[in-house]
Formats: sequence, structure tokens, C-alpha cells
Amino acid sequence: MDWIAVVLTLKLAAATTLILAVVGLPLAYWLATTRRAWRPVVDAAVAVPLLLPPTVLGFYFLMSTGPNSLVGQVYGRLFDGTLPFSFTGVLLASVLYNLPFAVRPFASGFAAVDWRLIEAARCLGASEVRTFMRVVVPLSWPSVLAGLVLAFAHTVGEFGVVLMVGGNIPGVTRTIALAIYDDVQALDYASANEASAALLIFAVSVLAVTYGLQRRVLPL
Repeated sequence: MDWIAVVLTLKLAAATTLILAVVGLPLAYWLATTRRAWRPVVDAAVAVPLLLPPTVLGFYFLMSTGPNSLVGQVYGRLFDGTLPFSFTGVLLASVLYNLPFAVRPFASGFAAVDWRLIEAARCLGASEVRTFMRVVVPLSWPSVLAGLVLAFAHTVGEFGVVLMVGGNIPGVTRTIALAIYDDVQALDYASANEASAALLIFAVSVLAVTYGLQRRVLPL
């Protein structure tokens, strides 16, 4: 077991989940409540990573953040570095790739909240932000938790996006999925099997938790 890769993977998954909680919750609430005509466009943009191969998303991320791009030049001047082949670049690509895995469960839970309770909170003088934090999120916590768990677990198993954007740099961008790939390439099937079994157990556990949370939202 490559424990350096394991620690890096958990660090990436935790950071991705934290950013998605900050960005995804308000975005999901907007998608669940807005009646704007261009809502389907935003919804489609959020869902694009579900359909695109990870390598395609990684390729476009490289093209848009490379040293010759506008984003890459601004980042280089501010931080004296590059986004491709760095942990920061992998983190940003991971957030984009995992956005629908968090936002869609969030939005589903928000849409199921009884809007009479929201209207009551607003009538009592609560601001929109306070109503969201004190009424909407607590009432839809199973969906929120399910989205966070899915985003974390999906990040742990990422391969294509990480390889395209970060390469395979030990201690920097080499995650557990890439470590398994390297073990197979080196014909070290024992190490590959050990890491793969750990990921399999982790995946089954995450699915069990997620389905259990969904039953709390939609009981049979």
C-alpha cells in the first residue's frame, strides 16, 4: 500500500468536498428555487461532467489553464507557478468534475422541503440567508450529507482527470488510483490487489450509507 498516495488522495477528497459544500449548496438552492428562463442552461452545465469522459474534461482544463492561457498567465503572476501538474490544479479540476455529484443531491433535497415552512420563516422576519441555514439545510440534511459523501467517495476513485491534469508525480499528484495503475504496469499484482480491495470496501460502504440516507428522504 502506497500510504503517501493514500494520504494525498484523502487530502484531495477532503478539500474537494469542502469547496463543493461552500459553492454547491447555494448553487443547488438557486437551481431548486429559481424560475429564470436560463435555469436549464445552468443545470446542463453542472451536469456536463456526468456525460463527458474525464480525459476530455481534463484536456479542456489543461488548455484553459496552461501557461499560455489567460488564466494560466494571471495565476503565474500571482502565485509564481502553474496550475497543470500541481495539487492546486488537480483540486480545481476535481471540483469541476465532482460538481454534479454534490449539486444534484443537494437540489433534490431542497426541492422536497415544504415551502410553507420557508414562507413562515420569512414572515417571521428571517433573512433569506438565515432561512436557508436554519430551515432549508436542516430539513434536507440527508440529501446534503449524501451529496457530500458521494463527492468525497468519487474523488477518492478519480483517475482520468487526475492523470490528465496532474500527471503522476509522487507526493504531489499521485493518488491511490494512479498508484494501482503503476502497480499493474509493474506487474506488482499483490500491491494492486491490496489497494483495489480497500477501495472496493470503501465504495460499497459509501453506497450503503448513501442509499440509507436516500431512504430517510424518500421512505418506502
